[in-house]
Amino acid sequence: MNPEPVGADDLQEAAAIFTSARPRLFGIAYRMLSSATEAEDLLQEVWLRWQTYDRSTVVNPAAFLATTTTRLAINALQSARVRRETYIGPWLPEPVDTSADPYLGAERGEALEFATLLLMEKLTPNERAAYVLREAFDYPYGQIAAILQSTEPAVRQLVSRARKHLAEERRTPVSAAAQRELLTTFIAAARSGDMAALEQLLAANVTNIADGDGRVRVSRRPVVGAERVLRYLAAIAWFWESVEVRWVTTNGQTSAVLRQDGEVYGLITVSASTEGIDQVLWMVNPRKNKAVPAPA
Repeated sequence: MNPEPVGADDLQEAAAIFTSARPRLFGIAYRMLSSATEAEDLLQEVWLRWQTYDRSTVVNPAAFLATTTTRLAINALQSARVRRETYIGPWLPEPVDTSADPYLGAERGEALEFATLLLMEKLTPNERAAYVLREAFDYPYGQIAAILQSTEPAVRQLVSRARKHLAEERRTPVSAAAQRELLTTFIAAARSGDMAALEQLLAANVTNIADGDGRVRVSRRPVVGAERVLRYLAAIAWFWESVEVRWVTTNGQTSAVLRQDGEVYGLITVSASTEGIDQVLWMVNPRKNKAVPAPA
């Protein structure tokens, strides 16, 4: 469809509508792609499509923009999975500073924590879209069906399968306060080399994952099991000698920014259940660190 000529007033109105919807659109795109950078790029494409579309035919601009965002995210997710096949070592979501963007987790916190984003990588793109729209934004099943060009019963099945998969793979997480306390205690014990204290914090099947995309001296394989993780932490005790720690809120949870020589080296956080810390996550890919806040 050839776009109709538009005036400055019409474009101004289009920009105002897009700006109003943008926080939610970013929330959808980020939860779909697990990358703030890719989500921002996708929203640029949404804006271009909205700018050139015959907007006189759009009855519900917010629904139109959400649909465009979701469908583009499904396509982007499929190509992102191809790119990740060449990634060096484990891949982790790109952190997003939720203290600077409180809206991101304001409507609902579902599908925002690192542990959930990681599990969502195992869903099909349509399962992920249906789950995000329903659980994070409470879209009616009928509207999700329209967005996905599907039927309401099919969408209910997508959401049900996604919920079941996530529930099977993840234990009940602890509260935000308990997660913060576990992380701060973990960091203190790791810095002091107190292996006995660390052992008390870790669940038996804890996994240590470091995302460095080939960065030197970064583990390229997950370390699984409390005993192996303890040995790993003992082997990198030297690391903490030159590191400053600052506390931030990313993805709705407490994380520690690791600084070396005044620069951000990376980010570390943990996820936990009543059994203790079950994931230690190191985000040390320099490209992803651009989104990490750098408190002095």
